[in-house]
Amino acid sequence: MSTLFSATGIEWNLIDLYAGPEDPQIEADLRDVERRCTAFAERFRPLFATHDSLTREGLLAAVKEYESIAEQMGRLGAYVGLLTAADTANDVYRILEDRIHQQLVDRENQLAFFELCWLALDDDRAARMFGDPRLADYEHYLSAARRYKPHTKSEPEELLLNQKSLTSRAAWMNLFDEFVASLEYTLEYEGETRVLTQPSILALNYDSDRNLRKAAQTCFFAELTRHELVLTHIFNAIAQDHGLNDQIRRYDSPMSSRHLANEVAPAVVERMIEVTQANYGIAHDYYRLKARLLGLPRLATYDQYAPIAGEMPSCLYEQGRATVLDAFGKFHPTLRDVASKFFENDWIDAEVRPGKRSGAFSASTIPTVHPYILLNWTDKLRDISTMAHELGHGIHQYLSRRQSYLNFHHPLTIAETASVFGEFLTFDYVMESTTDPQVQLGLLCSKIEDAFATVFRQNVLTRFEQLAHTARRKEKLSSDAICGHWWSANQALYGDAVEMFDLYRWGWTYIPHFIHTPFYCYAYVFGELLVLSLYRMYQEEGKSFVPRYMQLLESGSSAPPEVLLQRVGADISDPAFWQKGLNVLRDMVGVATELAGKVHPTSLSERSQARA
Repeated sequence: MSTLFSATGIEWNLIDLYAGPEDPQIEADLRDVERRCTAFAERFRPLFATHDSLTREGLLAAVKEYESIAEQMGRLGAYVGLLTAADTANDVYRILEDRIHQQLVDRENQLAFFELCWLALDDDRAARMFGDPRLADYEHYLSAARRYKPHTKSEPEELLLNQKSLTSRAAWMNLFDEFVASLEYTLEYEGETRVLTQPSILALNYDSDRNLRKAAQTCFFAELTRHELVLTHIFNAIAQDHGLNDQIRRYDSPMSSRHLANEVAPAVVERMIEVTQANYGIAHDYYRLKARLLGLPRLATYDQYAPIAGEMPSCLYEQGRATVLDAFGKFHPTLRDVASKFFENDWIDAEVRPGKRSGAFSASTIPTVHPYILLNWTDKLRDISTMAHELGHGIHQYLSRRQSYLNFHHPLTIAETASVFGEFLTFDYVMESTTDPQVQLGLLCSKIEDAFATVFRQNVLTRFEQLAHTARRKEKLSSDAICGHWWSANQALYGDAVEMFDLYRWGWTYIPHFIHTPFYCYAYVFGELLVLSLYRMYQEEGKSFVPRYMQLLESGSSAPPEVLLQRVGADISDPAFWQKGLNVLRDMVGVATELAGKVHPTSLSERSQARA
């Protein structure tokens, strides 16, 4: 039975994809996809048989059919993913999802030759395919794919590497996931013993009881140290596998493959990381402010997420809906109009119920349908931010439907462009309409800490990976060596503003991104800081900024991120652009300091005098 929050009964209707798990169209589509993939291979593999067999007309026909098949497969995959997200315990859904995914993998293998053959062409021959207006919509997709040419092996080698990955990298990933998920944390506190899962014990970082936060973090890392042999070995194996793949595919640095996937120049990323690290002083100022608000001489790592305010006001679902729509409407009527469609057409699943996936997401599905949004609305004020974030994603995905399927999905580096922007539009709207300074301070501190977690913390995680992977290419790393790299990267952020107790050295052991997708973390920094910088441009330019921004949302992945952003007036190669976003964070800390002076004037004054 679901908990009775105000979103009870708010469930999505997936009929625009399929009528239900028993819909005969699912089986018809599976059969049709298999038929089309077989016919595709028979028809288009000969295109690449000889030097003269590939023509522009042939390539156009092939890429259009490839796109059509991919979209049909995308419909199937999106549908079963949404089914199981809404009810993860439903065996019918899980069996259907597993069966469809397996069939889709088989179909993808049938289609793999097309991209591999395209990459195998010499540059001159490939260049002759461009310049035809009929291929204009696919030029970015085709040219972007060829960036992998120097790093792609022959078709038999690629299939062998894919098969071998099941017993190498994928096996270590599965071991890590299952092992870490199986751990239990026995917390003894005030005479009571509790056995907690990882999510449960990490949630205590947000508890108002400092002694409980310290006990929980001590318990958490102490348990992880008991398994240092396994966790160290997994990290070494993943880092070594990453290095071997780089060697096989001729990547010149541990981050090169990730840069290529993100379509961003290495120099741009390094500048962004350097500018971010140069602004760690913003975090120091905030951590010192928070220590004063909590009545502490200095924060410890277990104090970072301690609540500042008392009980925050609740927020009913309809109130959240009205707030977000009003905030979006102030920016541009299209944002409000598109967001309204999600509520009016049952494209949102917001009810909290057993078996439903936790968290929130926006699923883009396919351009001929529309996105769907999953929320878990608990009537908390911070749920508004989550709603604004996911509706931002949904609007971005909806507007990108003007692109065809191969230009539809945004690269990771600009995927947060509308989501974080929507959050800030809504945050400013709520702050302006809130009169209680205590509530304003609580909202602002929460927002600052969320931004720090995405910008500064993810920058630290990236610096740690740079240190660890570079060292692993020389020799196998001991637990102490990995811990040392973790300590060094974190010390740069915390400085003398936050105490890192000794067990925090093991903070690297449970972070799945290190195992699943090395160097994924910098995309979080890129995405958040990009939006903060765009938001500062909006604050500086006003309404003249809006049309360029709306055009960006409609562009999908029709051009490289750098080109799309240049159209907005953003130069991501310029450190000053990234500094704009960091200045937004600096200003937020300044406002928090002013609000704190109103809410706690005596304590802040006394502590300032004592420090002086």
